[in-house]
Amino acid sequence: MESEQSTATATDVEAVPPELDVVPLVQPADGVPPVLTTPDELARVVEAFAAGTGPVAVDAERASGYRYGQRTYLVQLRREGAGTALIDPIALPDLSALSQALVGVEWVLHAASQDLPGLAEQGMRPSRVFDTELGARLLGLERVGLAAVVAELLGLGLAKEHSAVDWSTRPLPTEWLRYAALDVEVLVELRAVMADRLAEAGKAAWAAEEFEAVRLTPPPPPRAEPWRRVSGLHAVRDARRLAVVRALWEARDRNARERDISPGRVLPDAAIVAAAQALPRSVEALSALPAFSGKGARRRITVWQAAVQRGLAVPEAELPSVRGPRSDAPPPPRAWADRDPAAAARLAAAREVVAELSDRHTVPVENLLQPDLLRRLCWTPPDELTPETVGEFLATGGARPWQVTLTAPLLAEALVTDQ
Repeated sequence: MESEQSTATATDVEAVPPELDVVPLVQPADGVPPVLTTPDELARVVEAFAAGTGPVAVDAERASGYRYGQRTYLVQLRREGAGTALIDPIALPDLSALSQALVGVEWVLHAASQDLPGLAEQGMRPSRVFDTELGARLLGLERVGLAAVVAELLGLGLAKEHSAVDWSTRPLPTEWLRYAALDVEVLVELRAVMADRLAEAGKAAWAAEEFEAVRLTPPPPPRAEPWRRVSGLHAVRDARRLAVVRALWEARDRNARERDISPGRVLPDAAIVAAAQALPRSVEALSALPAFSGKGARRRITVWQAAVQRGLAVPEAELPSVRGPRSDAPPPPRAWADRDPAAAARLAAAREVVAELSDRHTVPVENLLQPDLLRRLCWTPPDELTPETVGEFLATGGARPWQVTLTAPLLAEALVTDQ
């Protein structure tokens, strides 16, 4: 659970390039469908989508920044022969029958990694995936948000002004539903154009590996110390103040969970950091901090001061580590030159290789090879540096075959040179 939840991702709100002349999409081809809320309505949709043809466009809307967690509040689907369906997963939490009706059918999503975890909670798991955001990245498009990609590849203007609204609202306004229906209306056409471009660029096989990896990626394990995600924590530099941050984060998280409100709306991260820095000893002292001047913070001021007191009372032996939990990850690269100059030289050489490959193949560096995996390779390389051993290291770390084929030989050569 993140300490602060943004209301929309960058891929949601990315602007359409102003130089593109687009035809605005203002109304779904079949009108705005009603939101399905009953088992009978769902059964009819399951039958219709099972009888449809071709890929199915899928999207999901959450209420990040408004509600606790990443629950799905609207599911949108569209398939040739079935039309568009808008489903309320709060009223209909089990959508496994729909998923079963689509076994073997390719699901087209934009930024699938954002939607698949929530869809899985509804019993919806795809057999195959085509991710138009990942496809856009592999094609080297400058902007990969849905509106920008639709504008560039289809010449259509897709409004995104409702991407950050509170989708837990009931009933959902017609304008929001129009937006939701339009999102899935363009996906299958976009998939067709993008597939052709990927094939022309010789990247179709790369894309297939990426799509399958995203489909099979399990949800991340819970963080050992999620309170360390508080924004601005770097300014808190001693264990006692960290204990106050932890106590305030835990109090906020309990309150947010009970009220089903985004934690950042209950108490901003900035207020947690301010209290930890000031270490107020009374409600009056806490109230005097500017970060606690808002009505929400003041309404529960005694709750927050009680949390501060708990942090202040933590025994010395139980204070959190200033360095954070133990990790097998390499240290921050800025420290490499002092701690291991040879590793720093390897990293510099490896980054040059990946940057050159990125330019040559017009693929972002982070999509060519995961940066954390590259750092791990350079910090603790195999004893014998060959294309085979480097390739095995990368594959074990999660690199896809196409990434290994492209990078392993050149990385092995670069790392040997800088031994």
